Amino acid sequence: MYASEADDTASPSLPGASPLRHPAFVRLMAYRLLTVVSYQIVAVTVGWHVYTLTGDPWKLGLLGLAEVLPFFCVAPFAGYLVDHLPKRRLGVIACLGLAITPLLLIPVAAGWLFADAADSGPRLVLIYGAIVFTGMVRAFLGPVYNTLFACVLPRDQFARASSVGAVVFQGALVLGPVIGTGAIWLAKHLGGYGEGSVGPNAWSYALGAIAALAATVAIATLRTTEPALSHERTPIFASIGEGLRFVFRTPVMLGAMALDMFAVLFGGAVSLAPAFSKDILNAGEMGLGLLRSAPATGAVLVGLWLARKPIQQHAGRFLLGSVAGFGLCIIGFGLSETLWLSVLLMLLSGMFDGVSVVLRSTIMQLATPDHMRGRVSSINSIFISSSNELGAFYAGSMARLLGLAHAVVLGGCVTLGVVALTALKAPTLRRLNLNDLQ
Repeated sequence: MYASEADDTASPSLPGASPLRHPAFVRLMAYRLLTVVSYQIVAVTVGWHVYTLTGDPWKLGLLGLAEVLPFFCVAPFAGYLVDHLPKRRLGVIACLGLAITPLLLIPVAAGWLFADAADSGPRLVLIYGAIVFTGMVRAFLGPVYNTLFACVLPRDQFARASSVGAVVFQGALVLGPVIGTGAIWLAKHLGGYGEGSVGPNAWSYALGAIAALAATVAIATLRTTEPALSHERTPIFASIGEGLRFVFRTPVMLGAMALDMFAVLFGGAVSLAPAFSKDILNAGEMGLGLLRSAPATGAVLVGLWLARKPIQQHAGRFLLGSVAGFGLCIIGFGLSETLWLSVLLMLLSGMFDGVSVVLRSTIMQLATPDHMRGRVSSINSIFISSSNELGAFYAGSMARLLGLAHAVVLGGCVTLGVVALTALKAPTLRRLNLNDLQ
């Protein structure tokens, strides 16, 4: 099953050849798709579950905090382990761990646990505890993907394959919320559940568990030759420090990571989608599905284009401009009170974010040495998760202080300020051409 098996990877291919011709790359994309679909199904369901129980947007923000804190603690060690242990074995373990969270939450949503509790406290404790575990497991998913990415493809296909990977990733961000909210809606209307019932959530959690188990099969059957494991082990903290020093001494990589982190930290509005859908747009769970999937739909459209027409020249300018466009869309979303306009703005925000995702991923793959891909990927994951999960906590806290709309508009304005500051302080990133990293 692992490194001793036949190798599905291929030798360097003709320029312009599709990376999808590599069987191992296709299986890696299946792993990527299914893990993200599973996570997104659970994320959208947990958000709806918690908001149905509490009606408090701040509790939505606490979900982000519950996930990001254990992620921060585990991610540096996850990168070290991925660099020093068989990648696919760690991927299999991580996928099985990803299935545990929805399996834990099914009995809570179905009413088999705490059904007689006088308040929602015990249920919330278990929900937040399951999310803490998810944060620990997710620390391994990205490093496993990024290290295997470099194993299954020749270097000359990295830019095109990064676009394909972004399309798969964003496609999963579309499918996950649609599947999750669709399952809740169907179970609610076919099962005769009353308004405010959380019982239908159990069906959505079950689908999340199935997707995680399918990802386990995909990664277990992927065949490629992994880099030989060194018998000389650097002390773990020294090894983690080596990865950190590399990132902080590579201005282009550090600038791209920091730009994304601060932009999404202050401009993230998706975590408040349950509250917007229910209280401002009056669109219910189906409106939530549209809002959660619209950004990824936009990113898929951009990713498909970039897979055929990858950006090489003026990559830094495109990166800065895309993040600025993202901030403008977030401001518009905060001001909108119409479902179709809100969905359109989320779609456009995803298109701008899609450009950023592809460029940042390509920069990381081209600039990172093979022997530290796991550690650098973990550091990148810390930047990304800090922007998403801490952004969710920030958004929930600001919504409690300022109200939903004001919190989102303020975040979009701060995002524009981050872009201006980055353009001023990071001239290397501003002038970047990807050809310089080849």
